Amino acid sequence: MMLAARLAIFFCLPLVLGAVLSAQKVTVSQPTIWAAKPDVASFEKIETDRLAAGQRAIDTLLAAKGPRTIENTLVLFDEAVHQNNSAGYFAGLMEQVHPDTTFRDHATAMLTKASAAQTAIALNHDVYNALAALDLSKTDAATRYYVQRQLLEFRLAGVDKDDATRARLKKLNDQATEQQSMFDRNISDGQKVVEADPSELDGLPQDYIDRHKPGADGKVHITTDYPDVFPVFTFAKSDPLRRRVALAFATRAYPKNQEILTSLMKTRYEIATLLGYPSWADYNAADKMIAKGQNIADFIKQVNDASRALSQREFEMLLAEKQKIVPGAKEIWDYERGYLSELVRRTKYDFDSQSVRPYFPFLEVKQGILDTAADLFHVSFQQEQNVPAWDPAVETWIVIDSGKPIGRFYLDMHPRPGKYSHAEMAPVLDGIRGKQLPEAILVCNFPVATATDPGLMDYGDVETFFHEFGHLMHHILGGQQQWAGITGISMESDFVEAPSQMLEEWIRSPQVLAKFARHYKTGEPIPAELVARMNRASAFGRGGWVGRQNSYSAISYDIYKTKPEDVSLDAVTLDDSRRYTLFTPLPETHTWASFGHLGGYSSAYYTYLWDKVIAEDFFLQFDHQNLLAGDAPMRYRRVVLEPGGSMSANDLVKNFLGRPQNITALQHWMAEEFDGAAGAPKASGQ
Repeated sequence: MMLAARLAIFFCLPLVLGAVLSAQKVTVSQPTIWAAKPDVASFEKIETDRLAAGQRAIDTLLAAKGPRTIENTLVLFDEAVHQNNSAGYFAGLMEQVHPDTTFRDHATAMLTKASAAQTAIALNHDVYNALAALDLSKTDAATRYYVQRQLLEFRLAGVDKDDATRARLKKLNDQATEQQSMFDRNISDGQKVVEADPSELDGLPQDYIDRHKPGADGKVHITTDYPDVFPVFTFAKSDPLRRRVALAFATRAYPKNQEILTSLMKTRYEIATLLGYPSWADYNAADKMIAKGQNIADFIKQVNDASRALSQREFEMLLAEKQKIVPGAKEIWDYERGYLSELVRRTKYDFDSQSVRPYFPFLEVKQGILDTAADLFHVSFQQEQNVPAWDPAVETWIVIDSGKPIGRFYLDMHPRPGKYSHAEMAPVLDGIRGKQLPEAILVCNFPVATATDPGLMDYGDVETFFHEFGHLMHHILGGQQQWAGITGISMESDFVEAPSQMLEEWIRSPQVLAKFARHYKTGEPIPAELVARMNRASAFGRGGWVGRQNSYSAISYDIYKTKPEDVSLDAVTLDDSRRYTLFTPLPETHTWASFGHLGGYSSAYYTYLWDKVIAEDFFLQFDHQNLLAGDAPMRYRRVVLEPGGSMSANDLVKNFLGRPQNITALQHWMAEEFDGAAGAPKASGQ
């Protein structure tokens, strides 16, 4: 699965000068991804050339005579990984971000070809035998781990099956890639528009209202893009509007994705059973930290047991708030959760989420996150000017360490039609020490800053920005390996969210916020008292958040744990929502249709909570009075991030914590508000 799954992994105006910028101009000879300004034909040539180079490396490997050596086998195998990954990353990115539909269609086709090339290698007996014949006794630990793990991935791909079975597996893997691409595309292309009367915008921020003027028909038009929908869920007083937007948002790929997802489930089930596993969930867990499908079910139960009492306590507070509006109410619809939580934060915690938005204009937040990352990871950043890209808003940056470039990243941060509608970090190039700098991109959907609109961000937007930047730094800092196959974020895939979730915690640091959170009109720094109230209010609802994430984990697992014929998508999503949360789901939302992770993560959505456990355990190792103090920041960089995929994630965790992770830190995090300790953990966690 390492060979094929890595393809499915998965951020205008002049910047204010700050400490983040490199003091000395640094140049990079490696051309940017869009340097050739490719049209469809030249894009396909780039892709075809990369895949051909990968195939030449495999052909040369197979033609080698004599004993198998690192030079005549692993070097060539890794070159094929490098070329095929590069083709797959580029195609996957263009499928998600290119503004032209036809170009995206061609990208989907090239992604299928790149995946097919990787699948062909994974099913090649002779390549497997060549790697298995290597004498690793005199190699370093990272090389030994790479080969041993790769041999496991070959076996999980079915390399040891007969010719007919391997041929069938190849066809099924190609089919699954195409089905997953269509599942994702239907979500990206499925934007809907909700009409509203201007009066229904009551309660929303003024800058939101200013951006949503009535059209010629007298109606306001609200899209299902993130900057449009989430303020409605949080601030709109109109319950009918929130309900309509929730329905549109959840059904933006319905009914198109019903047949696609069902077909994808069947394809994956057949792959798993051909390889001797009872279900896709069992097969998909085999090369992950969690190891077995049953362990997912056990983890979901453990999390439910740990969060249920707190979720109930929070729910009662939300219900009491709703009863002020609807006397006698006994239930809370899922779409009401954000609005009622905001009301509780105002009434109980004297905190209005809109009160911090003026301190979070997009450009200053971007600068602040760059500054924070520079301080935390001991690097600097330099923007590359006048660099062509697929959209004028895309920025290009170099990461510099001790005066030398160590990576490049792209920022594609604002919504547009046809673009991926969520937020993600995606790899662009694998880092190979001495050969190729790692590159990555943040694809987000944040408000646009203009001359008349500062692009004010919600608290959750800023948290998301920190999260995705955590992924990016992991890819860059871990991208300094000898081999493409173990560089960047290439360890077990159920570890990949831990570094990004840990970096989310930086938004709660008064020390960090003081550096960049300034009022967009007055320039005044965010008051420490407001930060304290924000932290306490933001700690409310964590039990419910964990329950909601647990319900998604259960949906992801339950859809893939059995025969597809035995699964009703609506029944599973509704039942798991009711079982693991206390909110009532709208039956007509068909949540699974736009639940994009059912494609990429498939049965492994539990990763977010699994890694939240690890992230909070990591975070307890830092000095919470000064997150940049002591040895924790550089030890974290060296021990957790820099190894990339050169060792098991279980070892990364133990090397940093001195023990395996446990759920204690998550329990502490959930209960911070009720323990009166929001934002200030007392224990070291060891």
